[in-house]
Amino acid sequence: MIRTVIFDMDGVLVDTEPLHHDAFFRHFTELGVTVSPEEYGTFLGASTRNVYQQVKERFKLPQDLDELMDRKRELFAKAFNESKELDLIPGARQLVEDLHEHGVPLVVASSASRGTIDRVFTRFALYPFFAHIVSGEDFTKSKPDPAIFLRAAELTSTPPTECLVVEDAANGVAAAKAAGMYCIGYSSEHSQGQDLHHADRVVSNLAELDAATILAFPGATDSVGAV
Repeated sequence: MIRTVIFDMDGVLVDTEPLHHDAFFRHFTELGVTVSPEEYGTFLGASTRNVYQQVKERFKLPQDLDELMDRKRELFAKAFNESKELDLIPGARQLVEDLHEHGVPLVVASSASRGTIDRVFTRFALYPFFAHIVSGEDFTKSKPDPAIFLRAAELTSTPPTECLVVEDAANGVAAAKAAGMYCIGYSSEHSQGQDLHHADRVVSNLAELDAATILAFPGATDSVGAV
């Protein structure tokens, strides 16, 4: 049975991926490096630190890692604050509220920094619905490493097999399955090119999900995609 639901944030709760994309590529231009769309796709679900570890090594950049990260976050914050179109993913608030009303502990486990998570949660008043927030900046390795999801399970005292993860990136799905959790892949226009086939179920609209449906899913040990 499912007892706890863990959400990724970017691309699952809120449509921030275009802002992250813009911030990264503005910074890549400043740095004079060329990252292909295909290579950028492999970064989805990874922390900013992990992305710049790879970029710094590949292009032999002289800047400190923290300097690179700070500049990208500065660009993202500017775009976030100026955006008038930014909103929650359709169906996200309804799903979160329904799960909360049914007493299901909710956790955000996002590769985003705590600062970015705070911006989103403050802007869209999400704090009352979530028991815990876990940021990828607290971990040495990013998704597909399962550490972030295992920490979320630990915080709620829930066995991993009784946790359900909602993810939109291949790295996130792989992390959820490596953690031994049931995983729903959310396929959207921003996750095109992401391989979600390892998820136990894939939906294209969060309105396909509600508390009753999620609580009826089997635990990961009984699911087809379990590891």
